[in-house]
Amino acid sequence: MQQLEQPYNYAFLDEGSKREIRRATLKAVAIPGYQVPFASREMPIGRGWGTGGLQLTLSLIGEEDYLKVIDQGYDDSVNAVSIKKLVEDCTGIETTNDSEEATVIQTRHRIPEIPLREDQILVLQVPLPEPLRRVEAKEKQTKRLHAEMDYSSIWLRLYEDIVHWGKITIGADYPSIVHGRYIFNPSPIPRYDLLKLHQAEGLYLFGAGREKKIYAIPPYTDVEPLQFEDYPFEVESFEGLSCRLCGSDDTYLDEMYDSETGTKFYQCSDTGCCQKRQQERRS
Repeated sequence: MQQLEQPYNYAFLDEGSKREIRRATLKAVAIPGYQVPFASREMPIGRGWGTGGLQLTLSLIGEEDYLKVIDQGYDDSVNAVSIKKLVEDCTGIETTNDSEEATVIQTRHRIPEIPLREDQILVLQVPLPEPLRRVEAKEKQTKRLHAEMDYSSIWLRLYEDIVHWGKITIGADYPSIVHGRYIFNPSPIPRYDLLKLHQAEGLYLFGAGREKKIYAIPPYTDVEPLQFEDYPFEVESFEGLSCRLCGSDDTYLDEMYDSETGTKFYQCSDTGCCQKRQQERRS
């Protein structure tokens, strides 16, 4: 841990704010999938750029932690680098690109390829936490529907997709049911990542700063994507494709193009995992 020179309170937030966020987090862990309101604070980044996830990270981070921040799988994107720099400046902790070394991982739009361990926490930035917003605009009504476990409208939304397109077209933010009770939004992660939440060893926390909500998937919790018997849930397929850098054929791949030749190629979305596999191939 580095010695701090700046006059920040540790982890930027005041101690009262961190305690309030931790209490909301504990309630979220106790009721999997339930959206717990919290007093979202003003942060030195714009709302919609990860303020909810950042507040969770700052309320949980300790002097012995190692932090990894990724944005759509990338460790070196502008958003990921900016958040890492802020946390480093106000805590002095070490950051890493290795998901196995990290104790706290903050992410946007992706879950690392390597499964979480029991001693790890994954914090997801969430733009829209309410899964029923697709079918109901009023917050008062969505609260009532959750309380009564009345999810017929979201099932109808999926059925209409099948009628119009012959399949369910929802990609990211695929609605899922947690612990057999609450339907939740898994953040804009691809379908490929959704199955990693089911009976996972690590703790998943979801923070929506703009919407002022926190929810959680505790370890060893059932997470089931909504599906019909004759239209089962499917993930993105990369059959016959591999990463041009590490040769992986069992990871989530981004489709990319060479700016000069226009040639299409595929590359691992998780850059930390890709770099690790490249090192293993060289050794």
